[in-house]
Amino acid sequence: MNTVATTTSRWNRALPEAALLLIGRLAIAAVFFQSGRTKVEGFLTIKQSTYDLFVAEYALPVIPPDWAARLATGAEHLFPVLLVAGLFTRWSALALLGMTAVIEIFVYPLAWPTHLTWAALLLPLIVYGGGDWSLDRLRRRQR
Repeated sequence: MNTVATTTSRWNRALPEAALLLIGRLAIAAVFFQSGRTKVEGFLTIKQSTYDLFVAEYALPVIPPDWAARLATGAEHLFPVLLVAGLFTRWSALALLGMTAVIEIFVYPLAWPTHLTWAALLLPLIVYGGGDWSLDRLRRRQR
């Protein structure tokens, strides 16, 4: 039993929670940011093909396609940047989890293994926040 405790302690020192949360933040941010970049040209000019995609393939039941294109593109740029910085981590992860749910339910329901992977990266960020290596931590310390 002592060997298990020693091994666990070594792993915790070698890979602290802050590192795991940082890796999770970077990994899921990369997925969404790269997706957002495919929807724009230049800095943030939404491509016509993006609007066309939201009309034809991503058609959502409640939101008009042009609004959905703008909201999704903005979210895929804003929330990943916040995650990388570890700023408003829980809210950013929750927003991206909501976006993932919409994609799963209304757009690509058969892509559930991919969406489950995204959820697995987002849920710890919602529960634990950005960790010690985040701007959220600095904001808490200043209060």
